[in-house]
Amino acid sequence: MIRIDYRSVLEIIRDFPDEQSCIEYLEETRWEGNPVSPFDPTSKVYKCKGNRYYCKNTGKYFNVRTGTLFDGTKIPLQKWFIAIWLLASHKKGVPSRQLARDIGVTQKTAWFMLHRIRGCYADLDTTLSGEVEMDETFVGGKNKNRHRDKKVPVCRGRAHIDKTPVLGMVERGGRIVAQVIPDTSQRSITPVVCQRVDRSATIYTDEWQGYDTIAKLYSRFFVDHSRGQYASGNVTTNRIEGFWGILKRGIIGVYQMTSRKHLQRYVDEFVWRYNLRKHPSIGFYSFLCNIEHRTRYRELVYGN
Repeated sequence: MIRIDYRSVLEIIRDFPDEQSCIEYLEETRWEGNPVSPFDPTSKVYKCKGNRYYCKNTGKYFNVRTGTLFDGTKIPLQKWFIAIWLLASHKKGVPSRQLARDIGVTQKTAWFMLHRIRGCYADLDTTLSGEVEMDETFVGGKNKNRHRDKKVPVCRGRAHIDKTPVLGMVERGGRIVAQVIPDTSQRSITPVVCQRVDRSATIYTDEWQGYDTIAKLYSRFFVDHSRGQYASGNVTTNRIEGFWGILKRGIIGVYQMTSRKHLQRYVDEFVWRYNLRKHPSIGFYSFLCNIEHRTRYRELVYGN
């Protein structure tokens, strides 16, 4: 029987003392006793020696790691399981140097493992409805704290030369979606909102003109922050602003800094953890049910 609510590292180590126990757990989680070929799901599958399987239609061999974030790595599954549980359980995340010490790998390996895990956090299918709050924020250090040769001449207000804008949308009582955007103009905000928010939704924003087109497509209400207004009856953006506080404190306190290149993965991590806030104990199991994404090292370093 598969257990879904692991509450400590000791329970992980106890239930997964060796590689074989991890493999059996993965096979039961992914296949429920009936192996499916990652090359052709309709193909008949034959069991081979060890933990290998043979796909009849394609003539290829595979195992439970094939086609997942564990594919092509020699790191023991027990270390992967511990890393997944730690990242899912710590509210502010786990830095690569800390993970390296915890599971006995190099910092470079831990960094790669964490980004592979974050690659599986991406949620591209959620559509928000009902009452939706949205806001944008800028992630990056303060200009006054930078070294003089790294200061930006103009960086006031929404001039994001030195920072990266992120658009966030939260369904009241439901899930949250956040996406890195090139800027906060209407042409950047509108397509994201139309893709992720149902047209029947009621939207609450601040007074920023980047939402003017949204106002023509949705029922939109706003609060005017420039006048010190943060709530007017049911109209407020406090929920999404609360999420920005969680995100930024995680970055400042745990990760220290994030590059524009990798920021979306960090955002996905905090979004995933926020969406499981009511059921934190099942984070480990729910993640293992959605691991069919493999991020390659060259993609992280050099891009797609």
